[in-house]
Amino acid sequence: MTAQVEAGRVRPIVGDVSVFESTESQVRLYCRTFPVVFDRARGAELYAEDGRVFIDFFCGAGTLNYGHNNPHVKRRLTDYLAADGIMHGLDMYTAAKREFLACLREVVLAPRELDYRVQFCGPTGTDAVEAALRLARKATGRRGVVSFAGAYHGMSLGSLAVTSGRRGSGSADVTFVPYEDGPHGRFDSIGYLERMFTDLSSGVDLPAAVIVEPLQMEGGVYPASREWLAALRELTLRHGVLLICDEIQAGCGRAGTFFAFEDAGIVPDIVTLSKSLSGYGLPLAVTLLRPELDVWSPGEHTGTFRGNQLAFVAGAAALELWQRTEFRTCFAVASQRLRRFGAEVTLLDPAIAVRGRGMVLGIDVGTAGGAPRAKRVQRHCFDHGLIVELCGRDDEVVKVMPPLTIDPARHERGLELLHRALVATAE
Repeated sequence: MTAQVEAGRVRPIVGDVSVFESTESQVRLYCRTFPVVFDRARGAELYAEDGRVFIDFFCGAGTLNYGHNNPHVKRRLTDYLAADGIMHGLDMYTAAKREFLACLREVVLAPRELDYRVQFCGPTGTDAVEAALRLARKATGRRGVVSFAGAYHGMSLGSLAVTSGRRGSGSADVTFVPYEDGPHGRFDSIGYLERMFTDLSSGVDLPAAVIVEPLQMEGGVYPASREWLAALRELTLRHGVLLICDEIQAGCGRAGTFFAFEDAGIVPDIVTLSKSLSGYGLPLAVTLLRPELDVWSPGEHTGTFRGNQLAFVAGAAALELWQRTEFRTCFAVASQRLRRFGAEVTLLDPAIAVRGRGMVLGIDVGTAGGAPRAKRVQRHCFDHGLIVELCGRDDEVVKVMPPLTIDPARHERGLELLHRALVATAE
C-alpha cells in the first residue's frame, strides 16, 4: 500500500517514492542525485519527510537567491492572495505588474542608467532567450548568431541551438567560438571574431547577434574578465552586431552585482533574465531591450503565462530587499567568506582549480580526481546534510551557490561539510 485515502484526499505514505517511479518520465534528474522526499524549506535549509535537514548550496539552480520562503516576500504573497488579487492577466494592465515594473525601473535600471524596455515573454529562461534571438533577427534582418563553447541558454529549439556541447543541438545559423577561458585554456576569441567579421571569405556572414553569458555557469563557472567583455562590446558595436547578455542564472546578484555584465561597464543591446527574478521560485522571465530595438507588432510574440501575477508580486518584494542595508551587508559578508573558502581549497590541494565571483564558486577537480571524484564529493555532501550541484563539460566542477541571504552559522556549517567532502575524497 503506497497511499491512504482520508476524507476524500489521497495521502501517500511518508518516504514512499513508488508513484514517481511508476508514473513520472525517465527524464527526471535531480531526484536521482538527491533521493529523498522534501516537504518543507526555509532560508538555507531543506527538510525531508524522514526528518533529515539539508543545507542548500544549490538554490534551485540559481532560482532561490533569496533563500526558501523568504519571509518578506512571503508576506506580500499571502497578503495578495488574501485580498483576492488577480491571478492571471495575460499582458493586460494590472496593479501587480505596474508595481513590479516600477520597482525594476527604480531599483535596478535607473541607478545603472539603463533605458531598457521590458518584454514579458513566456515564464522561463528559455522563453527569454527565444524572444531575444527572434528580436535580434527581426531588428537586423540577418539570421546568424554567434555563441560560445561551454554556453548554456535553454532547452527549447532556438535556445538549444545556441547551447553548446552534450546538451546543445546546433544550427546552420549558429557559429560557436571558444569562450575567453575554458578547460583547454585561454583563447583570443575577440581576435578570432574580428577576423571572422572582416574576412569576406571566412565562410560566416555578419551575424545578427552575439549571445554570451558574462559568467558561464553550466559550462564550469568561468567568469569573463572586464577587459574581454568590454572588447566584445566594442567589437559588436563597430560591426553593427547586437550583443545579447544571458543573465538568467548569474543575474539577480549571484555574480556579486545585480547583473554580471555591469562589472565591465558595458551596456548590452538585449538582456535575458529569469530564475531568481521572481524572488520566490515562481516562473518569471523578461527580455530587456534597447528602445530602438522594440520593433515588435502588438501580439507578434506572445505566451499564455507571460503575465504571472504572483511572480510580479514576489519579484517586486524581492527587489525591495536591494534597498535594505541589512541585505546588502549580509550579501557582502557571505561573498567575502565564499571567496576566502576558495583560497582555502587551493591551499588544501593546488591541483584543484577554483573559479568564481560573488556568491558562486566552482571547484574544478578535473585534474584532481576528475568527474568520479566530483560525484563522490557531491554524494558525501548529501549523505552529511549538504546539497551541491555539479557542472562543467563532464560534471567535473562542484558548483557552490548558497543563498545571498544565508546566515553566517549555516554558511560556515555548509562550507565545513564541503571541506570534509573534499578531504574524504582525496586520493
